[in-house]
Amino acid sequence: MAVPRNALKKWEKAREFALGLPGAAEEFPWGESVAKVNKKVFVFLGVSDGSCPMGVTVKLKDGTSHAHALTASGAEPAGYGLGRSGWVRIPVEPKDAPAAELLCDWVEESYRVVAPERLIAQLDTR
Repeated sequence: MAVPRNALKKWEKAREFALGLPGAAEEFPWGESVAKVNKKVFVFLGVSDGSCPMGVTVKLKDGTSHAHALTASGAEPAGYGLGRSGWVRIPVEPKDAPAAELLCDWVEESYRVVAPERLIAQLDTR
């Protein structure tokens, strides 16, 4: 199944942004891409090969951001009980999906929830 070019560009921008954060690293548990900091996942990126709908899953503790993310077309609390902890899955394929910049804002918020203070301080000095 072909991935829409616009969706792939958004996903790639969110992935690149996530991996550019201090201490971030990409791993592939379950055959899917995740970005981790300090051995903790801060964004689930899934796969980009078209075998599954593309999206990002982030942890949003701020009530306003969390509610806003859930208004995105097709967005939903993450599965496996993660939704109860603030994780939201946001599809990038719908035509009205959030812009890459907003996805990156949510990725950064998720990073700040998970990252240690010393790395957050490093990010703040950029």
